[in-house]
Amino acid sequence: MSSAPHRLDAMNPRIPLALGVLVLAAGLAACSAPAADAGPTPAPTGDSEVTPVETTAPEPSTTPEAPEELSCATLISQATAEALTAEGWTTQEKEFWIADIQLTDGLLCMWADFSTASDHGQTYGFSPIDEATSEKAQDRLESEGWIRSSDADSVYYTEDPQYAIAKDDDGYGLTYQFGDGWVKFADTKQGLLLINGG
Repeated sequence: MSSAPHRLDAMNPRIPLALGVLVLAAGLAACSAPAADAGPTPAPTGDSEVTPVETTAPEPSTTPEAPEELSCATLISQATAEALTAEGWTTQEKEFWIADIQLTDGLLCMWADFSTASDHGQTYGFSPIDEATSEKAQDRLESEGWIRSSDADSVYYTEDPQYAIAKDDDGYGLTYQFGDGWVKFADTKQGLLLINGG
C-alpha cells in the first residue's frame, strides 16, 4: 500500500508558527526555572560543547567477524548468491559439524534446486572456533584420513581424492579451512574463496 509523500509546502502555514511559539515558551520556562536538588554547578571549562562520557572500548577480538546476520545469503559473496538464485536454486540451513563436533555458532548452507531429485548442489559453511576446539576438530579429521596441507595463514583438510564426488581444477574435493579463530567448509578447496569472513 502506498501513501502520498508529505510535502512541507502543502502544510498549513499556521502549524509551524504555533509549534515555534510552543518550543520558544518551553525553552524560556526551562531557563528561568530553578533546578531542584541539582547539586553544585560544575565550574565552566571554557568549552561550550558538552563533553561526552568516556566509555571503555571493547578489547579487540582476534576472531575475524563473520558476515553480519549470518545467513545463507550473506555467507557467500553477493555475486555468487545472485547467480545461484538466478539458476532457480534455493537454500537449506544445516548444523555445522566436523566429525562428531558440532559448532553451534556456525552455519552450513546447501544450495540446490530442491524441487527435483538430484545430487547436484553446492555446500558452504562458516563458524567461529576457539583454539582448543580447532585442534580437536583437526585431530578428528586427520584420524579419519583427511589430507592435511597448509599455507602461511591457514590449515586445510581435504577428503581423499579417490572418494571425492566433485573436484576443483586442482583435484580437491570437500575441504575445511582453519584460520585464526574461524573455520570454513566447501565442496571444493576453490569454493572456499567464495565464503565471506575469515
